[in-house]
Amino acid sequence: MIALYLCPTLHCPHLVQLGAGVLSHLARGGGVVRVFRPIVAEATGDAVLDALAEVAGQDPTAAWGATAQELLANPTAAVGQVISRFRACADGADRVLVLGSEYDCSLAPVEFSWNTRIAANLGVPMVLVVPSDGGPGQTRARIDVALDEAGRNLARVLAVFVPTPEQAVDVGSVGVPVHAVGDALPARSLADALTALDATSIGSGPVPARAGAVVVADMTLSNLLPQVRDDSVVVFSADRAEIGVGLAVAGLSGTFPYPAAALAAGPWPLADGVTEVWARAAAGIPLLRTAQPVEVARLAFAAHTAPGRIDAAAVAQAERDLRSAVDLDALLALAARGRSDVVTPLMFEHRLLEEARRANQHIVLPEGTEDRVLRAADRLLAQRVCRLTLLGDEAAIRARAAKLGLTLTGARIIDPETSDLRDRFAARYAELRAKKGVTLEQARERVADVSYFGTMMVLEGLADGMVSGAVNTTAHTIRPALEVIKTRPGISVVSSVFLMCLADRVLVFGDCAVNPNPTPEQVAEIAIASAATARQFGIEPRVAMLSYSTGSSGAGPDVEQTKEATRLVRERAPELAVDGPLQYDAAVDPDVARTKMPDSPVAGKATVLIFPDLQTGNNTYKAVQRSSGALAIGPVLQGLNKPVNDLSRGALVSDIINTVAITAIQAGMESA
Repeated sequence: MIALYLCPTLHCPHLVQLGAGVLSHLARGGGVVRVFRPIVAEATGDAVLDALAEVAGQDPTAAWGATAQELLANPTAAVGQVISRFRACADGADRVLVLGSEYDCSLAPVEFSWNTRIAANLGVPMVLVVPSDGGPGQTRARIDVALDEAGRNLARVLAVFVPTPEQAVDVGSVGVPVHAVGDALPARSLADALTALDATSIGSGPVPARAGAVVVADMTLSNLLPQVRDDSVVVFSADRAEIGVGLAVAGLSGTFPYPAAALAAGPWPLADGVTEVWARAAAGIPLLRTAQPVEVARLAFAAHTAPGRIDAAAVAQAERDLRSAVDLDALLALAARGRSDVVTPLMFEHRLLEEARRANQHIVLPEGTEDRVLRAADRLLAQRVCRLTLLGDEAAIRARAAKLGLTLTGARIIDPETSDLRDRFAARYAELRAKKGVTLEQARERVADVSYFGTMMVLEGLADGMVSGAVNTTAHTIRPALEVIKTRPGISVVSSVFLMCLADRVLVFGDCAVNPNPTPEQVAEIAIASAATARQFGIEPRVAMLSYSTGSSGAGPDVEQTKEATRLVRERAPELAVDGPLQYDAAVDPDVARTKMPDSPVAGKATVLIFPDLQTGNNTYKAVQRSSGALAIGPVLQGLNKPVNDLSRGALVSDIINTVAITAIQAGMESA
């Protein structure tokens, strides 16, 4: 799939025209073409999206991500929703036009920043649309600011479109192509709206033919001013003289743009002082008057200045105009060829949930009475991530879930104390542990424990994997698995990794949770297992064997152990890209790597980092997590015959969800 994110940096009255031209060209390649708008002002309708969805032959109700209010209320949840809805919209499509928002809602001051963050999380390259109304100097400044913001938020920008009738835009080199794309949109019918309102001019200059955003001043002046643009029409109640005076005076500061026009609405008399101040301060900006109420004025502008329907002839002309200014084929080829390698935490989490959903596995959660587990189970079931069994007293679990406002629809609940499976599991456990002297009665008592019961469910194929540890210790989670599930053939040690989701990539850290002082043989085994885990989650393994020394710069028993472990990895898995000993900075920083290990296939670009001991690994993952804000997913256990994963007793609901998703993915790969 090829996708482009067409994003204005300020309000853009040309967006329908530009979007129609891009869509028309995308359709030339055949296949399914769709449009998607991540942010809309309201869920009830979006004129620009409606117009372009019609061009694409698409239902607009399924073509948007989140409202501005949802983004303000809970940004993380809203961006996650945008990702989910984008994936659903793009499913089965060959090309998708993603449409940035238009700065006419409550997000306006930070709207562009949110668009760049969303573009990074969608992995869709951007084409920025930058207005040229302030001349080349201001246009260049706007481009520089926009590119800087996009870079900070890890968004990839392919080009800049500047809607202008000029043949070229003289802004110098900015690092990406800048195209003058014309100004062919028909003027929005401001005159028709004013005629419908029986509005008259009472001050300053002539009424412009074009209107951009219509801003209704139902807020304080301090909140209004950041939303005013050079092409805005500001509608304010005639009894609020401070708005008219404030707009006029603000323009004198040079900090805020003048609006295209201001309209005082309502049956109340307009204070004389307003027109006097306006005449002195707002030179050339029309002040208009209507007796109609503000709400009627808003509706009139919406009806007469909305983009509306764009017919086939206009679409064809839009494409011709755009192709005359831009090599669209080259732009699309660049979008397809140079995909971003940025992987954000939200992007990775969403991929985990998608992969788990496709795997369709059954996971048992032994700690069914724990509130965090119940909340996680409710969300996992609602999102159909996997099938779930909760262990514990059913009445108690149902009662607690109801108190928390949870439904647990679709969950199976089993009480190990009273389950018919108890005797079956006891007999099987006694058989497996007979050499250890375990009697049937002892086995029956032991399998009543939720960790043992859940492990037996996995062993007997009644569940595909288990997640525990929110309440119980790591030992309590792992011991039953070691006793009955056991390690894979050829594996001598169970180990763990953390998936460290940094701002722009995902690294694998191992072992950070299980083995205190592994031997070189065990470190090598951990490295090979960690590389396999990385592949399971779409991470190309480049393995760095870590030490306090890089290459031959240091010596000592610890360095020698790392060298030996590296040698064993190369011997046992010659296909792996592995190097060591490496210091952490040489492993992940390309600049340091060029100095210390210029010929290394791993240095500077390692994705799997293997620590020499538990003390180093555990402290490093926590240091990275806390100092960089990285999302740490894990520990993910590796080496067992069937997936069992441990939680931190401080695990958040999101941690439990991620670990369940990982377990489901592991189980799916085992059964494939």
